[in-house]
Amino acid sequence: MTGLSVNVLSNRVQQTDMHKEELLELHEQMVLIMGYFQNLEHVDEGLFDAYEDLDVTPDDIHMSKSEHKHAVFVLGNALATAMSEDEFSDAGRVGKRMQELAEDAERKL
Repeated sequence: MTGLSVNVLSNRVQQTDMHKEELLELHEQMVLIMGYFQNLEHVDEGLFDAYEDLDVTPDDIHMSKSEHKHAVFVLGNALATAMSEDEFSDAGRVGKRMQELAEDAERKL
């Protein structure tokens, strides 16, 4: 995912014009990507702890859209960090933006 497409996606999520079902689908896809990185040997074992500590999964449809949005941004930050440790070059900037969005979403909970 390029920096531009991540910005477009994060803007759409942040502006809340994404339906909850779409947000749950995005969340689910990101969890699948997380699984890929968790299986790599060189990825820090604690990288996804902040996301897992939220205890919000795509299956938790009873949780609010805001809680899922926050989880998506926290997970996005961890994924960007994992990618920056891998072969992806722009992931560090994406990770920083996801961290900012996660903090903003948490303030709105």
